[in-house]
Amino acid sequence: MTAPDVAPSFTPPRRAAELLLTTFAVLIAMLAYAAVGLAVDGQLPSGTLGYGAGLGVLFLLAHLVVRQVAPYADPLLLPCVALLNGLGLVVIRRLDFAAVERARQFGRELPSGEAPRQLIWTAVGIAAFAAVLLVVRDHTRLQRYTYTAAALGLVLLLLPALPVLGQTINGARLWIRFAGFTIQPSEAAKLLLIVFFAGYLVAKRDVLSLASRRVLGLDLPRGRDLGPVLLAWAASLAVLIRGKDLGSSLLFFAIFVVMLYIATERTSWLVIGVGLFIGGAFAAYFLFAHVKRRVDTWLDPFADPDRSGFQLVQSLFGFGTGGITGTGLGEGRPGTVPFASTDFIMAAIGEELGLVGVMAVLLVFALIVERGLRAALSCRDSFGKLLAAGLSFALGLQVFVIVGGVTGLIPLTGVTLPWLSYGGSSIVANWALVAILLRISDAARRPAPAPVTPEVARAALSSAQTQVVRRPKAAERDGP
Repeated sequence: MTAPDVAPSFTPPRRAAELLLTTFAVLIAMLAYAAVGLAVDGQLPSGTLGYGAGLGVLFLLAHLVVRQVAPYADPLLLPCVALLNGLGLVVIRRLDFAAVERARQFGRELPSGEAPRQLIWTAVGIAAFAAVLLVVRDHTRLQRYTYTAAALGLVLLLLPALPVLGQTINGARLWIRFAGFTIQPSEAAKLLLIVFFAGYLVAKRDVLSLASRRVLGLDLPRGRDLGPVLLAWAASLAVLIRGKDLGSSLLFFAIFVVMLYIATERTSWLVIGVGLFIGGAFAAYFLFAHVKRRVDTWLDPFADPDRSGFQLVQSLFGFGTGGITGTGLGEGRPGTVPFASTDFIMAAIGEELGLVGVMAVLLVFALIVERGLRAALSCRDSFGKLLAAGLSFALGLQVFVIVGGVTGLIPLTGVTLPWLSYGGSSIVANWALVAILLRISDAARRPAPAPVTPEVARAALSSAQTQVVRRPKAAERDGP
């Protein structure tokens, strides 16, 4: 009796589908790039084919790496990321045209443009993507470096506070200058701290699940177990105080609380987390002037439309101008929004692609998050489940925070929109994030070894005994 064949969850045509979808994403980016050139200059840009070929080579290399080292990985993640990255490059190029036009109107020096630098950072991000997949062949090995990841993450968060390396830009001290480059270390720290949270919570899950008393229908944890949440709360406030970074502090705290809830399945942790968030938010509003200013601007951006509310007001005007279908690529005025290529790139998309374009972009993000959560549900080990869930939630929360701030749903926090916003640190870190998700997805979708049934074991034992008995007879026949 032989072992039954196990039908794999992956077949080669799915890799072909991934390649086809990635090629389609590159074609969409090329068409959008050509549309911008036609609208601005009235002619097809001379670098359209070169732009498409460059993107095609980069994404093809990423596809080949996935095919070789993670053949069972989800085939939709890479095409979705390629589509967002390509669209982000096009919108940044469009904003470069707007910046040049404004510089000419006011007689200023023409800016160098951010799109070429973003393309270089995309290449660096894909190199980091390939390196993560090649080095991390088994995601469970990351659990060995739980506390190392925590130490490195905290060091990266503290680097901007150093007097020599730290750089203050637009009132926030989030960057360091190294070898002529400006780097935001909190992007890499985010990944390291998620690895630490996953490893720590898997190891301490049983302890954190213990309850000491029941209050109002909630099983409250023991006082000694509240330490991790209080530490995460204090650390998030420290980031806010030192770097004036409302977005990162909210992101780190929310990620830890949600991962804690997933690990323990206890609602009381969410209640405690929400309570600490509300208390910290009230304290920050009354203690820190920049937090109070952002909240007041969110409540009434038209109270001071020429100064503190100018950015949000221009963003809302852009969404209103775009309407349902948008003005068309190259036909709007997205350059009137300050820092449109970083914090407010969704406003540029909303003006020129309309509500349809915004919903399409959000749908692609939702698909990436859904596939990440699917990998978490399918993963066979607890560490992989928690790590994939944390990475997916971090991505979804970051999109919600920035889009909610740009549209006036919540106070603006100033984080980048993954793969769309201009920023080297952000794009490299997010390519590394999707590489880890693909590694976990590959392990989750890989067919499990066929179970050894009693019939198979007896057949194998009988075959082995038969071979042992027959060997002496064959030796006798070969003898003199």
